[in-house]
Amino acid sequence: MRRSSTLLLSLAVVGGLTGALPATASAQGRQDIPQSHPLWANAQAKVADTAPASKLSFRVYLNQRDNAGAEALAQAVSDPDSATYRQYLSPDQVRDRFAASDATVNAVKAWLTGNGFSIGEVPSNRAYVEATGTAGQTQDAFGVKLGKYKVKGQTLRAADKNLSVPANLADDVLGVVGVDQATNLFKPDHATGAGTPSDVAPGPGFRNARPCSAYYGEKIDTTDPAYNGQHLPYAPCGYTPAQLRSAYGVDKVGADGKGTTIAIVDAFASPTIYADASTYARKNDPAHPLKQSQFKQHVFPANPVLEPPDQCDAAGWYGEETLDVEAAHGLAPGADILYVGGESCEDNALDVALNYVIAGHKADIVSNSYGDTGEDIPADEVKVFNQISLQAVLEGIGVYFSSGDNGDEVARLGTPSPDFSASAPWITAVGGTSIAIGKDGKRIFETGWETSKSSLTNGVYGPANYTSGSGGGTSRLFEQPFYQKGVVPDALSTKNQTGHKKGRVVPDISAIGDPNTGFLVGQTQTFPDGAYYDQYRIGGTSLASPVFAGIMAVADSVDHFHHGFINPVIYKLTSRTSAISDVKHVDAAVERVDYANSVDASGGLLTSVRTLDYQGLTIHTTPGYDDVTGLGTPNGLLFLLLV
Repeated sequence: MRRSSTLLLSLAVVGGLTGALPATASAQGRQDIPQSHPLWANAQAKVADTAPASKLSFRVYLNQRDNAGAEALAQAVSDPDSATYRQYLSPDQVRDRFAASDATVNAVKAWLTGNGFSIGEVPSNRAYVEATGTAGQTQDAFGVKLGKYKVKGQTLRAADKNLSVPANLADDVLGVVGVDQATNLFKPDHATGAGTPSDVAPGPGFRNARPCSAYYGEKIDTTDPAYNGQHLPYAPCGYTPAQLRSAYGVDKVGADGKGTTIAIVDAFASPTIYADASTYARKNDPAHPLKQSQFKQHVFPANPVLEPPDQCDAAGWYGEETLDVEAAHGLAPGADILYVGGESCEDNALDVALNYVIAGHKADIVSNSYGDTGEDIPADEVKVFNQISLQAVLEGIGVYFSSGDNGDEVARLGTPSPDFSASAPWITAVGGTSIAIGKDGKRIFETGWETSKSSLTNGVYGPANYTSGSGGGTSRLFEQPFYQKGVVPDALSTKNQTGHKKGRVVPDISAIGDPNTGFLVGQTQTFPDGAYYDQYRIGGTSLASPVFAGIMAVADSVDHFHHGFINPVIYKLTSRTSAISDVKHVDAAVERVDYANSVDASGGLLTSVRTLDYQGLTIHTTPGYDDVTGLGTPNGLLFLLLV
């Protein structure tokens, strides 16, 4: 499915999005919410009408007061050249200065109740009014017809045209989330390089076959035929926390993240998460246990009105949560971790989870490891996300998003695109690398993560086909933000643009992501002989995001303050210091052995070569800023001191 090229004209953030189109009259006394209709909800994709009696919940998000002032202040508090740098606001100050008024909230509630809806939550920052009712009531209230549409293998609910609201409320309504199910398309960004868990609680088991290496280059495959004239090292079995702390230079700085809270936002909640994460630390990092006092969860209860069946792969999200918690704790073992689980990925419950953290300043850092395929998200939902992330900047909360695991997305979309939410301007997009860590724990090399696979069959290696890699590219949704000006090459910022426009380029910075040089994770899974804890290697930018979040928590400890939105700082660092290591292309590959049945050798073994930093995409690892790894990767103590 192709992304919209028109959304660029519809959104507005200073240094980030373009100017918002005015609402247009759809009927006397009503105005459209611009581009609140998903492009995939078209006549060709429609399969059924939505039953009028079916129940749904949605949230009417409210415009903040003085949006331009909020954006200007967000830039000021995050720009090191500003006189008000790091003079953050409290949640109460943000609410009193910028949130919708009580009168606006009451007017929206009165309109909703007048249309038969029951009113749910209004959060402390007055970001939205939640409502529950029937599809029939929703159709009448917003002047649309709801249907079911086939998109990317799912059947999702959506309206047949833009939603509209009474003209007297049009200036107050930012967007409506939950009438359509566009964000069911959000998926966790992790990868094993083979199968991933896919069924509900707990998912099917996966193990790494042997041989594999304890560190890069430990074991060389001299049994199989040489590949391009070389005998290759076996892929690492999965790096441990100590190896990553050493490789990124955070192991000997006298700080471990203590005093910082890292929030992790995902859908659902693994029922075995604390047991798994504490077992993992005990087995692989015994000097740094995960104490019960360090770990808390806030999980939103399941919404009884969500339409079955679940299309969101709950067990895949369980694996995501496990990876995020174990990686964040592994890099910052002294930090507190708050896991916030959305009730589902349906109806964008993830926006509620993220807003919960920001509205109450529940954490200093937020790691998010999910995203859409490309940027085909209704414009009003994009604006909702940006308003939440803007408040995070004002409060000094750093929000990190994985950049995606499918490279330039050409294989899935037919055209290059970064992924949303990583492409948003007020967050830090974290890309992925392939990293070689030696016996001494030091980096031998680090290159961009873009992997191709060449399978060995009857003694012959087949063609190299792309499998996965760090998401990146130039946004069609967002203009070039202020912090990328003068740093990101015009050759990148002008891609996918019309006229003389420049776009936001993704990612901003990177860390380990390649599952073939990945992280050892421990999780309860279902094996042929039962469900129990076991360990396997995993990767994805879902690894890169919590790893970088952990590094930033250590930076908080070293510098004795919380860093907030770091993009303006890190883009300045690249031109002034060597605090960020430039990531360049390296010609390298590893031999990988997998179980055909994912769990043991009874079904045979599969051998393949995985080429690191495959060059066949429209995005490439190059000297300087690039659209695979961004500015580069953190350079140890120098990064921690200067960021």
